[in-house]
This record gives sequence, structure tokens and C-alpha cells, in this order.
Amino acid sequence: MSREDAFNQIGRDAVKQNIYGTMSFLLGYPPFNQMETHHLAWMVEHCLLRFFGAGDSIIRPTAGPVQHFHIVKQGRVRGERLLAGQSAPETTFEISVGECFPLAALIGERATRTEHVAAEDTFCLMLPREDFQELVRLSSAFRDFALRGVSSLLDQVNQQAKRQAREAMGEMYSMETPLDRLALRNPVACEGATPIRSAVRRMHEASVGSIVVTDADAVPQGIFTLRDLRQLVAEGEMDLQQPISCVMTPSPCCLPIDATAFDAAIAMTREHIGHICVIRGQSLVGVVSERDLFALQRVDLVHLARAISNAANTAELVALRADIHRLVDSMLAHGASASQITHIITLLNDQTTVRVIELCLRQHGDPGVPFTWLCFGSEARREQTLHTDQDNGILFEAANDEEAERIRQLLLPLARQVNRMLADCGFTLCVGNIMAGNPELCLAQHEWRRRFKECIRSATPQNLLASSIFFDLRVVWGPREGAESLFHEVLELVADAPSFQLMLARNALAHKPPLGFFKGFRVSGRGDEKHTVDLKIQGLTPFVDAARILALANGIRETGTTQRLALLKQRGVLDALDADAYEEAYQFIQLLRMQQHQSQESLQRAFSNRLAPASLNQLDQRILRESFRQAQRLQSSLSTRYQL
Repeated sequence: MSREDAFNQIGRDAVKQNIYGTMSFLLGYPPFNQMETHHLAWMVEHCLLRFFGAGDSIIRPTAGPVQHFHIVKQGRVRGERLLAGQSAPETTFEISVGECFPLAALIGERATRTEHVAAEDTFCLMLPREDFQELVRLSSAFRDFALRGVSSLLDQVNQQAKRQAREAMGEMYSMETPLDRLALRNPVACEGATPIRSAVRRMHEASVGSIVVTDADAVPQGIFTLRDLRQLVAEGEMDLQQPISCVMTPSPCCLPIDATAFDAAIAMTREHIGHICVIRGQSLVGVVSERDLFALQRVDLVHLARAISNAANTAELVALRADIHRLVDSMLAHGASASQITHIITLLNDQTTVRVIELCLRQHGDPGVPFTWLCFGSEARREQTLHTDQDNGILFEAANDEEAERIRQLLLPLARQVNRMLADCGFTLCVGNIMAGNPELCLAQHEWRRRFKECIRSATPQNLLASSIFFDLRVVWGPREGAESLFHEVLELVADAPSFQLMLARNALAHKPPLGFFKGFRVSGRGDEKHTVDLKIQGLTPFVDAARILALANGIRETGTTQRLALLKQRGVLDALDADAYEEAYQFIQLLRMQQHQSQESLQRAFSNRLAPASLNQLDQRILRESFRQAQRLQSSLSTRYQL
């Protein structure tokens, strides 16, 4: 027997002598706590225990296909990779007690791309590759984890969050539920020639709030609701014998049967409607109402959107902000993801902004000049949380600088009134004065074009900061054509400016994820925020900045971070598995941030993005570490791409 074989046998004997203790240890960590007991015992029996001294290489890229699945039982392991332009390897991640490696290399039957080194004296449980493959076959829980890695752990976190929310709020559909699984009523429909009286009778007999008007092929042509009926009665002039086609709402909103409850919620909120036609191909198969979708919600989403759009004054808008906060709890109970919740919050914030502009126009008077209200930053990316400030501007048309100045002086008083009213509604004033009431952000289209060109041609620190704000741009109110044309020009300019891309990429590496040697996190802060990490700056910003530069460089017009990642994957700019991992990590950090804001609000504390990792349970800590590692990987990829 060789010396190595002898050591391996000693390692196996050590594990077998303490099978119960080893299993008890593993049951404290996912995915082992999800496995059947006999499968876990089988794994432990086939493991060996091996010691690695501090600095020892555990596996390296040059060693060929990985031969063992490793679980850290004691100590710590770091991943080292030599990046382009560097003379010494850089630590790209750390692996703590209860974590395992290297799944991707084992599944792919290849060498690892990263050297794994013992950061301190470390003991690892090691399962031979053949036994790893057998365990994948035997245990569905382990197979799910092995094939999906972090996604599987995130599922556990999401299910845990949903269970907690549902305990407080009651069961309901998941927001990911396809419409064909919802309890759709058989749609009540009629042809366009049907008299109003007959159509209303059918609605009454079926106890429904709408009737869909279809053609001979069951293709929806219009919809008539109880709301429409009330309006007809209120107007007082109604001939019940006239065809329903005369009073129906034409071209009703339709969604395919594989759309989700979330898609229906967004459509209802955006369009201020209470019914969605569900179609297969082009034919009607069902109707989803707001009552169907949100029967158990404490806050009716569609009603809330309507209330915002019809608010008579600032006081009503302020009162409705509390409902938006309660809605976040409800969305979590419905299984919504972080990006879905931020999308809904942003949508309602947009509608609040629109209503504020309308009220200000009524109070201040119409300046008589068409203008477009722009939003920047997180609102433009549809990534707003309960805690948000203002990042906005105005775009208008002018023939020259002199005319632009004249129009600007007409618009600035209105813009400042809008900024003040938004502040009253809870959108805090921007400390950097990135607001439409600032003359430098109330510009004619040619002035905006000049400003963007200056940002791209002169990569000063100030211009790079402006780029990180203004290059996430979206229209909230007013004509869209000017802003869309402007953004199209920006994409063309960035595509032809490799030096600017390089500076943006370097800037995107400025905020490093907080991974260090203190329990895997590099914590900081003072007073009540001692030993914390910044979920926004250190966690989300690396994903946001990297996705932005890659999107701009590849002509992608979408502004949302997750949408940018999806399109970068679709175009082959990012590896599919990497893009999915980045999105999952981003979503988890955003979810933690939102939960933190909710907790702070319930305790009547000031909003803060700083979180103490030690306050999280073991699973959440592990996922947060892995999420930060994904941010590191994305930054490393960006560094390699631009040779930084």
C-alpha cells in the first residue's frame, strides 16, 4: 500500500469511527439537511477525512479533472486565480465550514479553473468522484443541489420567506403561477350584436363583473364591465337594446395562457383595469379579474393604482404611501421576487410622480411648452425600494441656446414645485441636486446631447459619476420620442468610444464586495452600525455598474439590471450559467435589503442599507457570502475583458 493510500485509509477509518458525529455536523448545513438519512449515511461511509496545513494547495487547475468532492469540516479555504495583467494570484472567494467545492468542475468532469488553497489549518471530508456520481444518482435532494448549486440554496431562502409571510397574511397564489393554473371562470362572452340588456343579464346570471365580446372565432374584440354599466347609468341616456359593441371597451388587454400572475398584476396596475382576457393563440379561454388575483390581499393593487391616479391633493398621496408599504408585505406573501416587488414599487412611484405633475400643472398653470419628465438611477432601472430619493430631470425641444434658456425659465418654477411635492410624498430631495428643479438638469434635447457627448469624450471623475446616473434613463411623463432618440445616440457614441468604456469599466471595479477573513465578511461601521456591510454600495452596485457598462457597450437599450443580464446572456456576451448566478445573487441581496427596510420601518427607525451579517441565520449568511462571491466573479470577468 502506498503512503497516500495509507493516509486515505486512515482518513476513512476516522470518519467511520464517528459516523454519528459527522452526520450530526452535516445536518447543520444545506443541502445535507435536505437529504434522506440513509443517503447521508451512505455518503459519510464513503468519505475520507484529510488535513491540509495553512497554505497547502487542495486542488489546482494543472492537476487535471477533479477527483474528489470536498466539504470543509474545520478551517477555511480560499480560491485563487491569476487574472490578466497580474503577477500574483488574487483571492476570488472563500469557503467556510459546512460549504463544499468544486461542483461545476465535478459535474463537467474537468479541471477546476481556480486553485483552492487552505487559508488556515483545515480538515475536509472528501468523497471520491465515482461515489459523488453515485450519490447524485441516489439522492434527489443532493442531485438538485449539485446541478443547480446556489440556485437550490436560494430556493430554500425564498420558500422560508414565503412561509413566514404566509403565516402572517394567509395563503395565496404564487406570483409565478401561470394563468392556466389559476381558478379561471369559464369566460362569459357574447357577440358584438348582442343587446346590452341581454349581455348584462348573462353577467348577472353568471355572477361575474365582465363580459367579453368576441367574433365568430372566439377572438376578443372588446370587454364590458360593471364599471362601464355604472357609468352608463350615471350618464342617464342608455338604450338597453343597442348592441353591446356600441358601449364596450375595444381591444381589451390580453395575455397568453402561459403568462404569470405577476404579468397580470403589472398589466392591471399599468392600465388601471380590473380584468384581463386570457388567450390560447388568439382565442379566449378565460378571464382573470383583480378579485381573482388578489382576493386575500390586504391592499388591492389595482385599486391603489387608481386611487393614486385620482388623488385630489398631496395629503391623499401621502396617505396612499402607507398602502404601498403594506403592499410589499403582501407581495412577499404571494411569492414575488425582489425584482418583481421593486418593479411594482417603481410602477406605483411613477404613477405618483405623474399625479404630482398633473396637480402642479393645475395649481401652477400650464407653461404652454411640451416637456418630458425623465427619471434616472434606480427609478429608471425599476429597482426602487421603500427608501428612495429623487433623481429626475426635464427634456424639451428648442431651436437654439437662446430659446432653450427662455423655455427653461418657464419650466423651472414648475419643476421645483414638483420636486417639493414629491418630497412631501416621501421621495427625499437628492443631496446631489440631481433634480429637474436644477437648471443644469432642465435642458433642451440639444443641450442633453451636448452634455452626454462631454461625459463620453472627457472621462473626468465628475463625468464618470454623471454617467453612472444619467446613462440609466427612462421617461415617466410626456413625449417619449426625444428621449428615445437621445438614448439611441448615446449607445452609438459609447460603442465608438473604447477608451470611455475602459474608464467606465475601471469605475465599475471601485466598489469591492465585502469579503474578508472575519467569518467570511469584511465588516465596518460605527456605533449601531458597527460590524456591518453596505448591501447597496458593496452588494448591489457591483452588479449594477458591471451590467450597465456591458449593456452600453453592446447596444442594449434596456435599463434594468436583471433585464440587462438576461439580454447579455441571450447575446452570448455572458455565459448562461454565469448570468443566471449573477442574477440570483443580485436578487438575494436586494431581497435582504428590502426585508431590512421593512424591519426598520416597523421599528420606526431610519432607513439604512447597512446589515450585520451576524444577525442572519446560518443559511442566509452562506447565501450572502456566495452572492458577494458572484459579484467578485463578475468584477473579475469585467477586469479580464477590459484588461484592467
